[in-house]
Amino acid sequence: MCGIVGVLGQHEVAPLLVEALKRLEYRGYDSAGIATIHDGHLDRRRAVGKLVNLSDKLVHEPLAGKSGVGHTRWATHGAPTETNAHPHKAGPVAVVHNGIIENFRELRAKVTAAGYQFTTDTDTETIALLAQSYLDAGMSHVDAAMATINELEGAFALCFLFDGQDDLLIAARHGPPLAIGHGDGEMFVGSDAIALAPLTHLITYLEDGDRAVVTRTSVEIFDETGAQVQRERREIRLDSARIEKAGHKHFMAKEIAEQPTVIGEALSYYLSGDGRRIVLPDPGLDFSAYDRVVMVACGTAYFACFAAKYWFEKVARLPVEIDVASEFRYREPPVSPRTLAIFVSQSGETADTLAALRYMKGKAATIASVVNVPESSIARESDVALPILAGVEVGVASTKAFSCQLTVLALLALEAARARGTINDAALDDHLTSLRTLPGIMTRALDLDETLNEVSQALSEATDVLFLGRGQMYPIAHEGALKLKEISYIHAEAYASGELKHGPIALIDAHMPVIVFAPHDALFEKTVSNMQEVMARGGKVLLVSDRVGLEIASEGVWRTVQMPEVPDFLAPIVYAIPAQLIAYHTAVAKGTDVDQPRNLAKSVTVE
Repeated sequence: MCGIVGVLGQHEVAPLLVEALKRLEYRGYDSAGIATIHDGHLDRRRAVGKLVNLSDKLVHEPLAGKSGVGHTRWATHGAPTETNAHPHKAGPVAVVHNGIIENFRELRAKVTAAGYQFTTDTDTETIALLAQSYLDAGMSHVDAAMATINELEGAFALCFLFDGQDDLLIAARHGPPLAIGHGDGEMFVGSDAIALAPLTHLITYLEDGDRAVVTRTSVEIFDETGAQVQRERREIRLDSARIEKAGHKHFMAKEIAEQPTVIGEALSYYLSGDGRRIVLPDPGLDFSAYDRVVMVACGTAYFACFAAKYWFEKVARLPVEIDVASEFRYREPPVSPRTLAIFVSQSGETADTLAALRYMKGKAATIASVVNVPESSIARESDVALPILAGVEVGVASTKAFSCQLTVLALLALEAARARGTINDAALDDHLTSLRTLPGIMTRALDLDETLNEVSQALSEATDVLFLGRGQMYPIAHEGALKLKEISYIHAEAYASGELKHGPIALIDAHMPVIVFAPHDALFEKTVSNMQEVMARGGKVLLVSDRVGLEIASEGVWRTVQMPEVPDFLAPIVYAIPAQLIAYHTAVAKGTDVDQPRNLAKSVTVE
C-alpha cells in the first residue's frame, strides 16, 4: 500500500519527488524517503512519520541531482523507523517497493550465506542486496535487476536506481499498479496517475508481470516471459482542482461536499438524455442470463454491496450473495454458470478483490466491476467495467466514492428489474424520476452540517458508540460505525435493530450513545420499538429520521437530526451523509488526523 515514484528529469529532482509523494501519501505515511544521483553518486534522505518530516530534513540536508526515486511507506515488514524506511540501499543499488515479498526468508538466507549483511527488518532490503550480489558477480545493471525480479515471489511494484547510472530506471509490476509517464526528454515512474499528473499527461500502465527499462528518451517493456511488448500510451488529464482542498480544512470535508456534483455526473453518464432509460456501457449485461448475483468487496465498498443486496432482491427479485474479498476465494464457493459476479473497488487495485475476481474467471457467466479508476487492473480484467465517476478521492475514509458506488449499483438493480420484467414501466419511471432529484436531496442533507457538528462535540467524549438500523439502514449503520472507528478511533459497532436484544443490549448504559438511522418507512415502527428498549435502560439515543419520524418518536431521545424527505429506494444513499459528517466532526473535535488516520492507507494493494 506504499507509494513509489521515479524521475529522470531535466531539473533538480528532489522537489519533484516530494511533490509527487504528497499526492501518494494517501497510500501510506509511516515514513518517507528519496534517493538521487548527483555527479554519479547515489545518496538518500529518509524520515519517520508524515512527508513534512522528510521535507524539513531536506531543507537542512539537501539532495542534488536530476535523477531519483521516492517512497512513502505503509509498514508491513518492520516497524516504521528511519532504518526501515525506503529507499533501501545496498552498495550501488537503491530500490523502492510497494507490496510484500513472500519468499524473502529464503532469499535472505541466500544472500546472507553469500556474505551480505542486513541492516533492516524489511523484506525490501532483500531485493537491494540480491541485486547487489548480481552486480558483484559481473552482471550489467539491467541484467542484475531482471535476475533479481525473476527470483521474487509475492506482490510487488518496484523501481531501481543505480550508482553511476543517472539515465536509467528499472521498474517492475507484479500485482500492485505501476505507470510510466512520458515527457519531453524526461521520463517518470509512479504508483498511479495522480502522482504523475503535475509532470505529464501521457501515461503507459504496466500490465501484470511487466518490467520496464526507462531512460530519458525511451522505455522498453518486457512481459514476464522476457518478450518485448508494446503497451498503450494514454492521454490522461486529471482535474487538478480535485486534488486540492479547495478551501476546505480537510480533503474528507471537500469530498463529502462534492457528493451532489459527482452523483449528478454519474446520473448523466448512465441515464439517457431524457432521463427515462438506463444506458450501460458496452458490452452490456444480459440479466435474463443470470439466476444469481455474487458481490465481492472490502471495507466501505462491501457495505455498498450490502445495501445493493436489498435493491437487487426486492426490486429485481434476483438472489444476491455478498462476501468480503479476503474470505471469498478461500471458501472455494461453488459457482453456477448463470452467476453474475460484481466486484466493487474505489481504486480498482484492491489486492483481495482482484484475487477474488481472478478466482471467478471461467466460473461465472459474466464478471462486472464497479470502479472509480477505469484504467485499473480490476476494470481491465472484467467483462464489463462500470465507472462510478467520483473523481479523485484523497481522504482515506471513503465518502463520495461510497455514494457513487451506491448510485451505480441502484441503477444496475433497476436495469436488472426492467430486463427481468419484475418492474413495470410506470414504477421504473418513478424510480428514475426520484434518482434525478438525488443531487438536490443530498444538498439538503449537507445543510445539516452545523447540527451534526454540535452533536459530534458530545460524541467525541464517548469511548464506545452503537449504531442501529433495519432493512436498508442496516448497511448504513455498519458504514457509520466503520467511519467513526477509522478516523476518530472511537470503538463503534453496528447491529440490525432487531438483534439488539440478542446480546448487545447488555452494553447499554447512560454513557453509551446509540445512533439510530430510521427514516419513516415500512420498518420504522419496529425500529422505534427497538429504540425504546435502549431508552428503557438509560441509553442515550441519537435519532436520525425525517420530519414525520421525529414527530412520532422523538420524545425522550437524547438528540435528533431531521433529514429531508427521501423516497425509500434512495434512503441508503442520503443517510450515508449524516454517517459521514458525524464521523468527520467527531474526529475533528478529538484532534485526530482526519485525512490520514493512523495505521491505514487508501489503496490496499497487498493481501
